[in-house]
Amino acid sequence: MTDKQWTDLLTVINGEEIKPTPIGFIIDSPWLPNWYGISILDYFSNDELWLKSNLKAIETFPEVMFLPGFWSEYGMCTEPSAFGAKSVFWHNEFPFADKVIHTNEDIDALTIPNPETDGLLPLMLNRLKLMQKGIEESGHKIRFSVSRGPLNVASFLMGTTELLTLMMMDPDRAHRLLRIVTDFLSKWHQVQREAIPSIDGILMLDDIVGFVGEDEFKEFGYPYLKELYDVDQSVKFFHNDADCTMSVKYYPEIGINLYNPGTHMSLAELKEVGIGKMTILGNIPPRDVLAAGSAEDITNATKEMLAGISNLKNVIPSCGGGMPPGVKTENIKAFIDAVRI
Repeated sequence: MTDKQWTDLLTVINGEEIKPTPIGFIIDSPWLPNWYGISILDYFSNDELWLKSNLKAIETFPEVMFLPGFWSEYGMCTEPSAFGAKSVFWHNEFPFADKVIHTNEDIDALTIPNPETDGLLPLMLNRLKLMQKGIEESGHKIRFSVSRGPLNVASFLMGTTELLTLMMMDPDRAHRLLRIVTDFLSKWHQVQREAIPSIDGILMLDDIVGFVGEDEFKEFGYPYLKELYDVDQSVKFFHNDADCTMSVKYYPEIGINLYNPGTHMSLAELKEVGIGKMTILGNIPPRDVLAAGSAEDITNATKEMLAGISNLKNVIPSCGGGMPPGVKTENIKAFIDAVRI
């Protein structure tokens, strides 16, 4: 993000409405490589292509805040790899991390990884450091430390169904697992901040909080997220594009001040929940409208989304979730035009 984009983001989070209306999208490996014209494996394995594809996005859409901006990642393998998960990389498919927990008892032997040395994490961070000069020469800076959230990481270590069952049948072990993952994530964000002084925001992504009920969220989600967001950072950004109806009212208490939802609630409903405390980045349908729709579909969906709110305070128009695969340049431009009408 440029200095102006960062200032604009802080202004919106502080509840001020600015013109032109800021527009933002989360972009990463599901969209960026193929949009740029390379394979997902090329994007992960070639730092120069990674940088060029990110630069192409900011040059093509200078009016858009791309969040977190120059995201160095290896898909869902990033954090599980530090726990020893086998990472499977196909040529042009999303990577996959194998489980490391096969029985509940395996949790008892689990230890906290060192994010400075373990798995893919040092490669991810070193890419940012190697490319930092090129990023800053483009007028941008690295603004966020990034990770998946504690429930999300735990689900990759043992499986989603298995984690949800563990919460119900063996809550003590579930808390032990989440304690280990949370301690690891806390250190991982600290390592990123120490390595790159321009970082003044934290982003975590955790769709699993949308798979549980309110009571389960309060027990297994809330305390660990609150602990992780208890940091001295200007932007505390959270992504959950699964069902947030049971948990979203707790996000401001956790400390989250920027939220990227799915489409389970309207922008007006989300804005009402977070009024004065949390900015919403969203939320036209990503796959069915932004990726698969026509320019007219995108225009109509955007107008409908914005018609439900009286003002754009604490709102950054986007899609519900991250940029999905297959979104064409003209569709993004149609969205920009619809917001700016």
